Amino acid sequence: MKYLIFGDVHGNLPALEKLFKLEKGNYDKAICHGDVVNYGPWSNECVDLLESIPNLVKLLGNHEENYLGGNYTGSNEVANAFFKFCYPGFSRVDEISNYQKSTRTEDFNIQHTIRSRYIFPDSDLEELHLDKNYIIGHSHYQFDRSFRDHRLVNTGSLGQNRRLLNVAEYVLLDEEKGLVELKSFEYDIEKVISRMVQDEYPEICINYYRNKPTTI
Repeated sequence: MKYLIFGDVHGNLPALEKLFKLEKGNYDKAICHGDVVNYGPWSNECVDLLESIPNLVKLLGNHEENYLGGNYTGSNEVANAFFKFCYPGFSRVDEISNYQKSTRTEDFNIQHTIRSRYIFPDSDLEELHLDKNYIIGHSHYQFDRSFRDHRLVNTGSLGQNRRLLNVAEYVLLDEEKGLVELKSFEYDIEKVISRMVQDEYPEICINYYRNKPTTI
């Protein structure tokens, strides 16, 4: 079985559409590990697109949980500003309420993150007490690490890469061949920023995107 695994889309429809265009016919099953919504201008449309993809498993991220609860539970000023702007226009609560907490392949547990932690390429894995192999997201940093007898893979972020904003990241898992591919592609981030300006996002939100590094 070959899996297309991605997440942290964050309302970025251009990146999500390009993913399925590039990988069409190249996987048996798709898994989204959550955070489809918030930040970008197309949360509703991204949810709709995922609903239209056959054989796709949709998992809860912390931003879906915030949308289901109707409030932002963190303390980050920028994230709070995005939530206050984006949440009132969201109308796909029924759809995201059906997202699962986690799923399994033969070799990996897949979920948004482990115990709500932001796990980075240089995080200390000792304190995670890994009891199995995981594929996660949440931190928006892509990596593939082994610790003792277990493996921890982070797909990175499809829609809001923290290293290079215009690079979308994801994973292809081929369990028959025993391969994990860390994959990426570039897309036009100006489409996202221009739509944010058009929709009159708060300045703190627009500047958050404009100040991120890109390959351009």
